[in-house]
Amino acid sequence: MSENELIPHLFRTEYRKITAVLCKLFGFEHIEVAEDIASDTFLAASEIWGLKGLPENPVAWLYTVAKNKARNFLKHENVFHNKVAKQLQHSGAGGEEPDIDLSVQNIKDSQLQMIFAICHPSIPLEAQIGLALRILCGFGITEIADAFLTNKETISKRLVRAREKLREENITIEFPAPAEINKRLETVLTTLYLLFNEGYYSASDNSTLRKDLCLEAMRLTYLLMENDSTDTPAVNALLSLMCFQSSRFDARLDQSGEVVLYDDQDVSLWDKELIDKGSYFLHRASQGSQLSKYHLEAGIAYWHTHKADTPEKWENILQLYNHLLQLEYSPVAALNRTYVLSKANGKAEAIIEAEKLALDPLFQYHLLLGELYTGINNTRAAECFEKALTLTHSAADKKIIARKIGQCR
Repeated sequence: MSENELIPHLFRTEYRKITAVLCKLFGFEHIEVAEDIASDTFLAASEIWGLKGLPENPVAWLYTVAKNKARNFLKHENVFHNKVAKQLQHSGAGGEEPDIDLSVQNIKDSQLQMIFAICHPSIPLEAQIGLALRILCGFGITEIADAFLTNKETISKRLVRAREKLREENITIEFPAPAEINKRLETVLTTLYLLFNEGYYSASDNSTLRKDLCLEAMRLTYLLMENDSTDTPAVNALLSLMCFQSSRFDARLDQSGEVVLYDDQDVSLWDKELIDKGSYFLHRASQGSQLSKYHLEAGIAYWHTHKADTPEKWENILQLYNHLLQLEYSPVAALNRTYVLSKANGKAEAIIEAEKLALDPLFQYHLLLGELYTGINNTRAAECFEKALTLTHSAADKKIIARKIGQCR
């Protein structure tokens, strides 16, 4: 790998590790300093490596430079005396200068603790996702803005407000007490679930960014699974869901970047290894006694890895949606359940159920009605598709809907 390729790669993998460790050491009141030190480390790498060539161990070089910069900061600021020294005295280590621990285990521990700190209930969900992308995933402001389909100024303001909230609430970067873990873990899983969905269902045309979002959500969820205290059935179920969904990622877009609907996907592009991993984590998730929405959604995703259009498949998915809606109702789940009903019991029954939903503001509702009426009443189907076209803002969805309108004429 050349220098031009290596530095961006290492920035994606190592920036977040350095930032997490330094944030834990400095505290959220100095979060910008931690980010600056990490950024300055890579700036030094780009300058020095360009002149002297790549070091024998680039990662070790980055860690050494980051440690030295962190020590210089501690020496010249009052952070050491007001915060770090007190922690050392409390732990019985005296007032000596701390070791900047960038060991594999401390990096994992720091990232895990940061997940719980960022996903504090006092922080809005959108801000949690933004902070996770920035601090834990190493995404730049532009990338985050692209992911949310907004501008850099909006994201910057959102992150500033979130950081101020972390300081105001005096949130510490530490692992929750055992009694608090399950309570806080629900918020963490919600954030990671939404982070994954931001990539998987994003309207962004940047397929590389969308895939990166999914991979980062999976990586952070895997960190939870690796820790004994957070290796719960719900965590495994969420990881299973992510694996099943990601297995079809490459089949969802054609060569021109247009969306390929499920029925038209090329099965040979499905990732068999990810499907097997999804099955493995779903088996681990079944060991507990509690059933979460992630279990049910993972089960639905599992059946979608079976392309065969069989009654058994759609009946199983229908029952899973019935249970999911009882556990946690959502309009999108209700729409998906109605589509599955059409596959299991026929379009006539599904149309009756769909009309009862009356979810007029959602373009997906009119899109579903169009699908159900197609072949039964094509004039009505076209009207529904036209209504959906006026409600969606996604260019990809507009192309699909326009094509469906043409097929009804």
